[in-house]
Amino acid sequence: MHRRGVGAGAIAKKKLAEAKYKERGNVLAEDQIVQMSKQIEAFKSHLEEFASKHKQEIRKNSQFRVQFQEMCATIGVDPLASGKGFWSEMLGVGDFYYELGVQIIEVCLALKHRNGGLITLDELHQRVLKGRGKYAQDVSQDDLVRAIKKLKAMGNGFGMIPVGDSYLVQSVPAELNMDHTVVLQLAEKKGYVTVSEIKDNLKWERERSCQVLDHLLKEGLAWLDSQAPGEPQYWLPALFSELSSRDVTPEEANQMTP
Repeated sequence: MHRRGVGAGAIAKKKLAEAKYKERGNVLAEDQIVQMSKQIEAFKSHLEEFASKHKQEIRKNSQFRVQFQEMCATIGVDPLASGKGFWSEMLGVGDFYYELGVQIIEVCLALKHRNGGLITLDELHQRVLKGRGKYAQDVSQDDLVRAIKKLKAMGNGFGMIPVGDSYLVQSVPAELNMDHTVVLQLAEKKGYVTVSEIKDNLKWERERSCQVLDHLLKEGLAWLDSQAPGEPQYWLPALFSELSSRDVTPEEANQMTP
């Protein structure tokens, strides 16, 4: 026996049903979008009211400011997106992060002769706080990260490299790829690294290891101690805690290069 084919009427019915389901789905989706838009607008209105009521605390308390930024992020509001407009005028955050960005640049420029343009986020935080004085508005590391992201968007060489649980802040337009980043992370604990350590830990060939280290030397991000016992050591001054605690002159730096 032959199976009966599906009739034209059945096919038309099926297509009609599918079209109705699709239309109904579109209507439901549109309703959901409208409801979500209303909820977001209501939340934004409450957020503006909250900001108006607590603007002094947002300005002065760094932890409160972090929590407020997180609330803004949930609905896609960025108080730092523009120097003008409601958020800037209401909170003054545009001016705050602009001034903080200027202070970050000043610290990085002052230390560039010894660290080549790399500094830990911890040290940058300490030096910015010291420069602001004890009566100035409190600044958190989260504030620094946000200010650095704004500086990075300006295309002036600023960026952040993850190292352990923190970051290295890069303030020079040096070309650093993943190889350089991995070596910086390897040097984190001791402040220096050797060719042998790179070969043993990363399983690289000597040529690749030397190429990365030579680039860091060329960019002024590393110093070479050629008289170290065993083999030459490549020091990363941004990670060297002893150097971080004192000022090092260019003359002292020259003593660490061959």
